[in-house]
Amino acid sequence: MTISTLIIDDEQLARDELQYLLDSVGDVEVIAQGTNGIEAVNLIEEHQPDLVFLDVQMPGLDGFAVIQRLMDRNQSNRQAGKEAEPLPQIVFATAYDQYAVRAFDVNAVDYLLKPFDRTRVLQALERVRGRLAGNAQDGLGGTLPESQIESQFGALLRLLNRPQGASRTPQPAKLIVQAQSRLLLVDQADICYAAIDEGVIRVVTQTFEGHSKCRTLDELLDLLEPAMFWRAHRGFVVNINHIREVVPWFKSSYQLRMNDKRQTEIPVSRAQTKRLRELFNL
Repeated sequence: MTISTLIIDDEQLARDELQYLLDSVGDVEVIAQGTNGIEAVNLIEEHQPDLVFLDVQMPGLDGFAVIQRLMDRNQSNRQAGKEAEPLPQIVFATAYDQYAVRAFDVNAVDYLLKPFDRTRVLQALERVRGRLAGNAQDGLGGTLPESQIESQFGALLRLLNRPQGASRTPQPAKLIVQAQSRLLLVDQADICYAAIDEGVIRVVTQTFEGHSKCRTLDELLDLLEPAMFWRAHRGFVVNINHIREVVPWFKSSYQLRMNDKRQTEIPVSRAQTKRLRELFNL
C-alpha cells in the first residue's frame, strides 16, 4: 500500500531534505508540500492524505494550531449534521526537544528532531505502516478511528495549553554547581553556557567552571529560565545574554562566541539557525 504524504515546513531546506529521504522509500508518495499552517489545512482538506510530516514552529499558524483547526472543523461538521473528514496520521517535525517529548507522550504517531536522521525517518514510517496495516485489517480502511485520533490530538493540545505552573515547577533563581568538592549556589544570570560531554554536564560562568548533577540537558533546561537560555545545539545550552559575538561560519551556518574567560565558540546547529535569526534579527 502506498502511503500518501504531505510535507509541511516553512524552511525550503528542511522540505528538500525530507523529500529526498522519503523518495528513497518505495511505498511513500509525497503528493504535495506546504510552507505554512494555512496551506497545511487546505492541503489536508484537498488531498486527505494518510500521513503528514508537520513542522511545529511556523509563523502565523503553527503545527499545533493546524491540528486544532482540523478538529474544530470536524466538530462544526458534526454539529451541522455532516460527516467528519478523516484526520491523517501526523509525524511532528521540530528543532525543540520539549515539543517532541510532549508530542510523543500523547502518542501522536511520532516526532522527528531536526536535522532529520534517515534512521529516525524510517522508524517513524514503520510506526505509520503498522497502524495503517492494523486498521485496514480491522476493516477501518487504513485510517484510525476518528475518536482515537482526536483523543490523541486533544490530549496533546490540552497539555500544551496547560498553565505553566501546572506543568512544571517554577525555576529556582540559583543553580547548584559542583566545583571540585564544593557545592556552589550560582545565579542563573551568571551562567554563560552549559555543555554535555560523555554524559557529564559542564557549567561555565565568567569566573569558574563546575558540573551539574543533572543527567541530561533537557533536565537542566527544566531548571533554567526559558526566556534567558537557549539550546543552540544538541550539546550546548547558552545564556543569550552572554553571547559576545555571532560568527558567520561555513555554508550559511554560525558559531557563537561567548563572553567567558576563554571566549568559547559554540556551534549553532542547522536546525537552530532560524531561531538565531529570530533572536537577533539577522
